[in-house]
Amino acid sequence: MRARLVEGATAIELSVPDPDRGPGLYAGERISDGDPTIVHRPFRVWVDLAERLRLRLGTPRPDPTGLVRLSLTRLDSNARWEPPPGTDPTEKYGTGSGYQRICKAEDPSFVLDLADALERIPLPPAPRILDLGVNTGDELALLLALRPALADATFVGIDHCATAIAAIRERFDDPRHWFIEADLAELPTLALELERFDLVLCMGTLHSPGVDDHELLQHVVRKHLNPEGSLILGVPNCSYLDGEVLHGAKMKNFTQPDLSLMVKSVAAYRRYLHKHHRKVFVTGKHYVLVTAVPETAKTSGRAVP
Repeated sequence: MRARLVEGATAIELSVPDPDRGPGLYAGERISDGDPTIVHRPFRVWVDLAERLRLRLGTPRPDPTGLVRLSLTRLDSNARWEPPPGTDPTEKYGTGSGYQRICKAEDPSFVLDLADALERIPLPPAPRILDLGVNTGDELALLLALRPALADATFVGIDHCATAIAAIRERFDDPRHWFIEADLAELPTLALELERFDLVLCMGTLHSPGVDDHELLQHVVRKHLNPEGSLILGVPNCSYLDGEVLHGAKMKNFTQPDLSLMVKSVAAYRRYLHKHHRKVFVTGKHYVLVTAVPETAKTSGRAVP
């Protein structure tokens, strides 16, 4: 398939054994009924292969020969959501940007990983939650869906995007909640107003240009996190192309993602939070979640009550 793509093919069709014929078999095992030379491959093999080769996998169709026909088409390498040149940098993720087409609540890995992280976190009644890089509040809405008891929570969100802040103020129209238009670099100047929080979220923001991630994390832990508070840091480990989410961040001049920078950042966050008396869990796929809970939290298996 790689050779075909190198030759310039924009679409590839394959006839393969129906994956439903081999329940319980591993990829590469022979299907016992019928032709002994037929190799079983679960449907996941084709999904993963399409993602790695930057192809869109169509819905399988029956083949007249009794096999299954797979259609794979090349993704448009120019179909990214990045804003056009000249866009105001503060509006890169604004309500008029291509970024707003992306819904992390439709990524099952993200939803399940965030649900697990929340189960580990002990929160008091009516907790105070700070979201750094809140944008239009999709993560806060997902928190409420996953943990309905947070309906009594107070949300404070910070983002430098004016249109996103306007949208979230309308979305969470409640005097308990407070959304601030400000750059995260200005966080120390807001210290007199922000006080401390039971949970701090930061999804895909620490890596942003102009943000000193280590300095920001240290400031949050020292100045804004309650002694028994928790954090969830989301580190992007994906890219978006032509309607598809691809594992690993896009690297210039690399055919496949290089995870070294992501791993280095996550390891640094983990070390720092350990030193500040937190148990740290690292989970996730398209977003690597660094979840830090107090050392006193009782964790057994998945959840904290």
